[in-house]
Amino acid sequence: MPTPPVDPPSAGRNRADVRRNEQTLLDAAAAVFVRAGVHAPVRQIAAESGLGMGTIYRHFPTRADLVVAVFKHQVDTLATTPTDPATAPPYQALRTWVHRFADFLVTKHGLAEAMHSDQAGFENLHNEFVERLLPVLDRLLTASAAAGSTRSDVRAYDLMLAVGNLCIGVETFPDYHARQMIDLLLTGLTRTDPTTQEHEEH
Repeated sequence: MPTPPVDPPSAGRNRADVRRNEQTLLDAAAAVFVRAGVHAPVRQIAAESGLGMGTIYRHFPTRADLVVAVFKHQVDTLATTPTDPATAPPYQALRTWVHRFADFLVTKHGLAEAMHSDQAGFENLHNEFVERLLPVLDRLLTASAAAGSTRSDVRAYDLMLAVGNLCIGVETFPDYHARQMIDLLLTGLTRTDPTTQEHEEH
């Protein structure tokens, strides 16, 4: 039986370096996109990542390629967020995840324009992110409710839509503070419905 070829150690190191550079690049691009939008100059991403602009163009020849890659990278990160209550207090874990999800939506809002010639591809990515992230948000909500931190009658899908709607104003109003509005929304989840209290008092 023939022995499968084994890559020389240098080849393995090279592949690891390429993967590491790509992850560094995607993290940096995501941070820049959140601050400055998906049309931020490539030189900002290069400065954030510490990599050369040639490296960026070698990985992602077009801006659409980069935006799609950042989008998928953010989905992967959000989808693998630990939801075990032992990792962090449930309400804090929920709040942290929702804020990160809001940052992700900045990239998503720019994705449609970046993929203007590929509507079907955009819709597939949209469906993929909903399918992968909705169960994570549902687990975070369930854990927070079980800990007595938030209401138990809030659907993950409704919260996801609400956060998305609160983020829309960022594109139109420069002084709009989406995170503050999201915090108000999350604070509202911790309160008992006033009509329930009234029924209990009477």
